[in-house]
Amino acid sequence: MMTRVTKDLGTSDAPAAARSVPPAWRDTRLWIGVALVAASITLGARVMASADDATQVWALRADLQPGATVQPDDLVATAVRLDDTAAERYLAVADPLPHDLRLLRAVGAGELLPAAALGAADEGVVSVPLSVPSGAMPPSLEPGAVVDVWVASGDRGEAAVPVLDDVAVREVPAVDEVLGAGGERQVVVAVPVDARDGVGRVLAAARDGRVSITREG
Repeated sequence: MMTRVTKDLGTSDAPAAARSVPPAWRDTRLWIGVALVAASITLGARVMASADDATQVWALRADLQPGATVQPDDLVATAVRLDDTAAERYLAVADPLPHDLRLLRAVGAGELLPAAALGAADEGVVSVPLSVPSGAMPPSLEPGAVVDVWVASGDRGEAAVPVLDDVAVREVPAVDEVLGAGGERQVVVAVPVDARDGVGRVLAAARDGRVSITREG
């Protein structure tokens, strides 16, 4: 019988087989990151484009009533997106601000200033002077206040009726000033031209001391 002899070849130093790794360009996380970056760039570009399209127009810093004179300090620049037609309705910051303008209607704080709400100092309103008994008007009345003018018939049993609604006070003497004959105060109100039909009635009643002025608030 033949004896088989085997030789111990020792421990093999051959490296382990490397596992297959997919190329980086096939990594899903890479493409998600690229998509997020692209979306951010697109969104930023749109925001910048929108900012470039904004128009600077004037808005009011505080409430102003009809007849009030608009001063530069009353205005604040506001950026808004408007088409060409809408932009023409408002006063642009880039345009020279007209002088000596009065409001033809009330405009609230933060509201864009419409060009149609403005007129020259004597345009669109009639200044009406009224002699009002000192006890027939609020003692704290001041220019810019919006009031109603009432007329009494003269009969004690008949109620007074409003003739001029929501008109602005332009001028009024202070309470501590010398009152006119009969304890009257001279008040000037701004009446829109489309409401001047009641002016004659109010003036006639004022001569007889039958006018009262009221204010809400």
